[in-house]
Amino acid sequence: MKSTPTEIDHAAARSVPRAVGPGRMREVMSRFATGVTVLTVGGDHPHAMTANAFSSVSLDPPAVLACVGHGAVMHQALTDAGRFAVNILGAGQEELARHFADRRRTLGAAQFEGVARRPGRHTGAPLLDGAVAWLECELAASHEFGDHTVFIGSVLAAAQEADEDELLFVGGRFGRPATP
Repeated sequence: MKSTPTEIDHAAARSVPRAVGPGRMREVMSRFATGVTVLTVGGDHPHAMTANAFSSVSLDPPAVLACVGHGAVMHQALTDAGRFAVNILGAGQEELARHFADRRRTLGAAQFEGVARRPGRHTGAPLLDGAVAWLECELAASHEFGDHTVFIGSVLAAAQEADEDELLFVGGRFGRPATP
């Protein structure tokens, strides 16, 4: 008898050995270089969050995923909105990445004060000026696992905007790709 994906996920979560704790996992994963994105939702309750747990899922149909902690404000905002944008940041946007990662920042529309942006045509989610690329997505599925939810978005629109290096994050630091 085959298990459904949900049953497999829950069974896997219960069978994960606890020899590796959150601190060690964070330390090891810091060695994996990632791009830096800002997830945004629009509407009556706009919100943004810096995220590097992001990936392409499928080219046909186009889909991406973002992992969001259960305790993050973005978790409920994304669930409620059902549509979101992914802004892929450029190397010159470290300050913006830090702003939307700061848990002490003012929330709601005020967090966007002074941030150049425009609403996405398909989602209403803020598209940040200067981002090297962006995607507008409709929430297609979500899968809880451990302390995060994997949100899968069907891509409604995508574009490359700026012709500059991407912002990277590795070893707890921001950087840019090395040039040959």
